Amino acid sequence: VQLQACGGGLVQAGGSLRLSCAASGNIFSINAVRWYRQAPGKQRELVASISSGGSTNYADSVKGRFSISRDNAKNTVYPQMNSLKPEDTAVYSCNAFVVVPRTLYEYSYWGQGTQVTVSS
Repeated sequence: VQLQACGGGLVQAGGSLRLSCAASGNIFSINAVRWYRQAPGKQRELVASISSGGSTNYADSVKGRFSISRDNAKNTVYPQMNSLKPEDTAVYSCNAFVVVPRTLYEYSYWGQGTQVTVSS
């Protein structure tokens, strides 16, 4: 199983970015997907999560600005980031809990990070 995170880039404060995290490989289903970010010199922060049923949770720092959705048919999750601030600058990574066929065991997989830079 591989996770491909895309959509990062440079944006001005107040702008928007839409990230994506696509899973491929030997997948039966995907349970929860979490998005983390880590800024230089800071601890990794859980930003948002979405359950298999679509329930979402957000860090207080992004509530009202970020949203997350998923397309189960495409095994893809889409964090939408609006009203971006310079303090949102970080490397964003996705973490998916994937159920594999036959055994139906759940495993945790990580995508590579994607850099988001917000200029003031």
